[in-house]
Amino acid sequence: MLTHTDSASARPAAATGPDGRPRALVIGAGIGGLSAAMRLGAKGYRVTVLDRLESAGGRGSAIWRDGHRFDLGPTIVTVPQLFRELWADCGRDFDADVDLRALDPFYRITFPDGSHFTASGSTEAMRAEVARLSPGDLAGYDRFLRDSERRYAFGFEDLGRRSMHRFRDLVKVLPTFGLMRADRSVYAHAARRVRDERLRMALSFHPLFIGGDPLHVTSMYILVSYLEKEFGVHYAMGGVAAIAEAMARVIREQGGEIRQSTTVDEILLREGRAAGVRCEDGTVLEADLVVSNADAGHTYSHLLRNAPRRRWSATRVARARWSMGLFVWYFGTRGTRNEWADVGHHTIVSGSRYAGLLRDIFIRRHLAEDMSLYVHRPSVTDPSCAPDGDDTFYVLSPVPNLGGDNPVDWRTEAAPYRARMLRVLEERLLPGLSERLGPEEVFTPETFRDRYLSPFGAGFSIEPRILQSAWFRPHNVLEELPGLYLVGAGTHPGAGLPGVVASAEVLGKLVPAAMPAAPAAPFQAAAE
Repeated sequence: MLTHTDSASARPAAATGPDGRPRALVIGAGIGGLSAAMRLGAKGYRVTVLDRLESAGGRGSAIWRDGHRFDLGPTIVTVPQLFRELWADCGRDFDADVDLRALDPFYRITFPDGSHFTASGSTEAMRAEVARLSPGDLAGYDRFLRDSERRYAFGFEDLGRRSMHRFRDLVKVLPTFGLMRADRSVYAHAARRVRDERLRMALSFHPLFIGGDPLHVTSMYILVSYLEKEFGVHYAMGGVAAIAEAMARVIREQGGEIRQSTTVDEILLREGRAAGVRCEDGTVLEADLVVSNADAGHTYSHLLRNAPRRRWSATRVARARWSMGLFVWYFGTRGTRNEWADVGHHTIVSGSRYAGLLRDIFIRRHLAEDMSLYVHRPSVTDPSCAPDGDDTFYVLSPVPNLGGDNPVDWRTEAAPYRARMLRVLEERLLPGLSERLGPEEVFTPETFRDRYLSPFGAGFSIEPRILQSAWFRPHNVLEELPGLYLVGAGTHPGAGLPGVVASAEVLGKLVPAAMPAAPAAPFQAAAE
């Protein structure tokens, strides 16, 4: 058995900190990893977070270009009480640290025929929108809302906030899954309630926010409609990166540390337990427990490549259905703050095809000529993200991931795709855009693969189909490797800010309070 203490460069840092507290290592400073670090700090652990990027936040970080702040990942906050409860469990006040603003309306969907649907938190306003587009669908919409509320209570407040790593827990809930027709897709459920295709799209597209195909993801995810209506859609001033910065401050004030520009290469074992990590530069760190906020696929296929027992083998990772890829164009515009007055904080530009485009993205893995776009204009709410008089935009298009036999070569396709995106924006939303463009940045699935180590460049890790959810998803606690836990988009309950914060809440219920650590034996690797 190979020890990792044979040279000075590989000498491990002690598991127990100088204050006698047991040490916890968190791999990745995404929102899930930061949430986990906060909870472990509150439980008495001395926490070290290791992250390969230059700043905390992971996909929720930001970059600056010529005075424009580009928020790289999530743009909205739903279920804000999850953050407030997290802060409260750490003895802090979330609203004292983060300026959260409610958005009204939430977003506007524009359709190719010139019609539109505006989503808000008012039930009466939403019913009026439905009646305006399709009066005959009003009763069906009311039923859909009731369906959504029931699924929220069961799917989010119950299953989503507790561990699902025991098979008996799955067996107990199977009857409820059957009663709620979890086998039916989100789109199929919406289609049973309303006839108008525009409304079917408006009520079923939400799984795309967590990487799921509305044609195949379980109808449990219609819970998002209730979640939005009940708790609102919010924006954090300074972007989600401001939340990440506030989380980092809490961690440091708890006595923890965050090491940026540090890439973990392997999770190390001692006597069958996870007990530390080795970084790419050879540094070895000991720990009493390890939490991985790296993508679950990367954790199993790379960080645990020498582990003797893996529930998710490299073959299983490769065969899983992964979320779609993302083409994201970040750009600033010059002198446009008072232009495009009807373009608010969030706009969805729906393409001419819905089901066909989804099949191209998820099933055929074909880069279509047409597209649907999610347009984020944060400068209408938060002027700090752009110079005076200017705007900052983030435009996202779902595209195939890098899996399959013939993945898209984005080195050649990125420029033509951006040009098509510009044409759609000028025709449908932002006339004259090309003359007002400022700094810009483009992320493709290849960027997600290289920057975030996301398998197949998937934007949201493993797709949340029914047989890749709950017990079927990578578990929050690895039964085969004691001392190792998972948080983030690839584990239970799933992607999106509520999902990754809830994954850390589940972690907090699984990890015991810190106790003084005993002296540790040398590390041993599973194999050469």
